[in-house]
Amino acid sequence: MFTGIIQAIGHIDTVEKLGDGFRLHIDAGKLDMSDVQLGDSIALQGACMTVISMTASRFAVDISAESLDKTAGLDQPGHINLEKSLRLNDRLGGHLVSGHVDGMGTVTLFEQVEQVESDGPQNNEGSWHLVIKAPKSLAKFLAYKGSIVVNGTSLTVNKVEDLNDGCLMHINLIPHTLQNTTLQYLKADSLVNLEVDLIARYVERMLSSN
Repeated sequence: MFTGIIQAIGHIDTVEKLGDGFRLHIDAGKLDMSDVQLGDSIALQGACMTVISMTASRFAVDISAESLDKTAGLDQPGHINLEKSLRLNDRLGGHLVSGHVDGMGTVTLFEQVEQVESDGPQNNEGSWHLVIKAPKSLAKFLAYKGSIVVNGTSLTVNKVEDLNDGCLMHINLIPHTLQNTTLQYLKADSLVNLEVDLIARYVERMLSSN
């Protein structure tokens, strides 16, 4: 389990072909690796992966063709969000996250929110408006003020617009979130990993079984 609070931005340095998948060699960045052991779980862009080798600042994971087909951003070198698995005595700063990606969404809009005119000093550190199109299979799990995981980051949905083939979810991002996650690299048409709220998933299952 995870919380959706990103602990570091890492970097996939090397993608090595391995059977039907890949072995990823990752620079852990500022992630504290002192308590990580072989076999531990680390979420990469929201996808739970198993550490198969490690040093003080690097680690490797194997990713299957199935996982590659269901996720974005794990098949080539680049920046990734990292979070170690949750311990029972950890603070739950985001929400309960399984690390199992439910589907991929597409960014349709990503722009800084226009500041309201005032007499005070202006700055360029305002919030950002992120709009993601989610597939129809996930639309029923998204609600106003509900939780959503985007590339491993726990976020709050501010608005949902239903479409025939899915929905548009609107999210507000503060500067701190952008500075400390790979969300800062998003742009229109970027694919993102989505995980819906666990409670919403169980509620839907209970309702559909009646």
